[in-house]
Amino acid sequence: MTSFEVLQSVSVIFHLAGLAVCLAGLGLARRPQRRWIGRSLALLGFIIAATPTLLQLLGVIEPVPMSSLPPA
Repeated sequence: MTSFEVLQSVSVIFHLAGLAVCLAGLGLARRPQRRWIGRSLALLGFIIAATPTLLQLLGVIEPVPMSSLPPA
């Protein structure tokens, strides 16, 4: 398996984990005494969810080139 195929396989896990962390952080941010901790946790969740896209954007993992013609 190439690194791109592995990234495609685990991207759903990254998205769901990031969403859970972000929602927990936003829940904490509603309380005035835990506002900064909640905002930081929400930002961390966003970064976790965006990791697969950021890895491709920064060129760490390159997508598999595809031909312009459909398979016969």
